Amino acid sequence: MKQKTTLESEYSKLHANYAGFPTANEPVFDTELVSKIICNLKLGKAADINGLTGEHLLHSHPILQVIISRLFKLILSTCGFKRSYIVPLPKLKDTRTKAMTCDDFRGIAITPILCKLFEYCFLDKHQSLLTTGDNQFAFKIGLGCTNAIYT
Repeated sequence: MKQKTTLESEYSKLHANYAGFPTANEPVFDTELVSKIICNLKLGKAADINGLTGEHLLHSHPILQVIISRLFKLILSTCGFKRSYIVPLPKLKDTRTKAMTCDDFRGIAITPILCKLFEYCFLDKHQSLLTTGDNQFAFKIGLGCTNAIYT
């Protein structure tokens, strides 16, 4: 009986600090969050593969925010977004005097605006759970090649 009490108290102690995924009955992406993120989207960006921009979401009917929050809940329980298109951008400043090869381009992926909205909602709710190692310098604010070289 004593072992059961010890295990139960240890479980309770560990459970209090557990930061796992939210349970199914927690409202992860509610309408208020979707609305806040839509208002904070950067405007004037390129249209996505469906021809939608942040302006479309910002100036849409308010019921769309309810629909999007329900869509995001469905996405979390199924598969997610899978479509984007890649735009090749030339790396070179002078493209007239040199024959260009594939190595002279970098690609940027244009993802659907709903995917970006979903990503920002996800980050708003779960940013504290997403961490990187101390040896990662790329894609971190304020860090880059000079930090990697110094290390």
